[in-house]
Amino acid sequence: MNYDSSPIAAIATAPGRGGIGVVRVSGKDLSCVMQAVCGSTQLKPRYATYLPFLNEDGSAIDQGIALYFKAPHSYTGEDVLELQGHGGPIVMQMLLQRCLAAGKDIGLRMAQPGEFTHRAFINDKLDLAQAEAVADLIEASTEAAAKSASQSLSGVFSKTIHDLVDKVVHLRMLVEATLDFPEEEIDFLEKSDARGQLERIRASLDQIFAEAAQGALLRDGLNVVLAGQPNVGKSSLLNALAGADVAIVTPIAGTTRDKVTETIQMEGVPLNIIDTAGIRDAGDEVERIGIERTWGEVRKADVIVHLLDATRGPTRGDEDILARLPHDVPVLRVWNKIDVSGHKPAIDRMPDATHIYLSASERIGIDLLRAELLRVAGWQQTGESRFLARERHLLALKAARDHLEMAALHAAKDSQINDAALDLLAEELRLAQERLNSITGEFTSDDLLGVIFSRFCIGK
Repeated sequence: MNYDSSPIAAIATAPGRGGIGVVRVSGKDLSCVMQAVCGSTQLKPRYATYLPFLNEDGSAIDQGIALYFKAPHSYTGEDVLELQGHGGPIVMQMLLQRCLAAGKDIGLRMAQPGEFTHRAFINDKLDLAQAEAVADLIEASTEAAAKSASQSLSGVFSKTIHDLVDKVVHLRMLVEATLDFPEEEIDFLEKSDARGQLERIRASLDQIFAEAAQGALLRDGLNVVLAGQPNVGKSSLLNALAGADVAIVTPIAGTTRDKVTETIQMEGVPLNIIDTAGIRDAGDEVERIGIERTWGEVRKADVIVHLLDATRGPTRGDEDILARLPHDVPVLRVWNKIDVSGHKPAIDRMPDATHIYLSASERIGIDLLRAELLRVAGWQQTGESRFLARERHLLALKAARDHLEMAALHAAKDSQINDAALDLLAEELRLAQERLNSITGEFTSDDLLGVIFSRFCIGK
């Protein structure tokens, strides 16, 4: 994405018909647009003015509300003009084209996806974590995710990171002072409790990582793939988890030919439950393709629910499926049809796997599976997450944790503290600080910024 300082405009509301639609314009000087479209350059900042939106010939395109925000007191930090009219797509397009024509002399152009929020970031209205929270709030699929995204937008996550960075900076100062002024004989390891400071920083980082992992789970959810032989009850289990008949259930083996996906939420965590074709020697080409797609979904799963028929026990086909499942993905072995087999609903954590006994058709033992899915996902019953997090945040926190671990090795009591060790310790602390700063955007490449903001919706 190539950003410049030209004024930008876009429709800020979702496509389609609506009661209200908004055209947003941002730039250094929007007086020509205000004069042409609103008939005046004297709009009072931060006040709503009801007026006609004028066409080039002076006729009214629409009647609506104009809001003017004078820089720097605006979302982007620039002058911003928002025109709120009736939400028909034709009206909005006419109003947008009128703004672009009126601002032609000042270089007004269509905004790229995320460009309004990118300008808020470069003008210090938001840091990068807060900017990402804007998109996360828009895309939140559960109430818990929306609340956590709102917390991130308000700066909770950023403040947590800044507080940790301040502690790292203070420790770096002690190390650098020892390197720069050896004649002062500053024994930073003992007198300043540098080792203790480092351990407290590492403990704080571990706690932040745990919270961020919770936040990432709220944001991204969990892909749960139901796999097994035909007619073991995968579609019935999908319906039981979803609480609705979203998959066709018949006693005919091979009814499900392609994947069926249903997103549900448990404790505010979105779970994408994926029902797949039964795995067996394919009877026809269509079924063979469905089984190939099943293995494709299995390879992308976060959790695999391997269904088995409790009325007949494990078969050679079940063992063949188990042998092909990925070893780095958690597998739950679910024994279905206990209403027929006579088993009691139970969960049994064996050395080889966790076994769950339930009846999908009778909705018996479903809560055991729900609780186990959340446990495997790493969800902790500690209340709402304080913030939402993304994969890049987790990667940055992991990298910072690795650097702090190396720093701890160089500062260990049984290690020889000399200039070389201090240099290495200082370098690891610097790298840890850089990784933490990348979360809020204080140390972030332009390429990464382009990737992040290109995924925003247009108008935001």
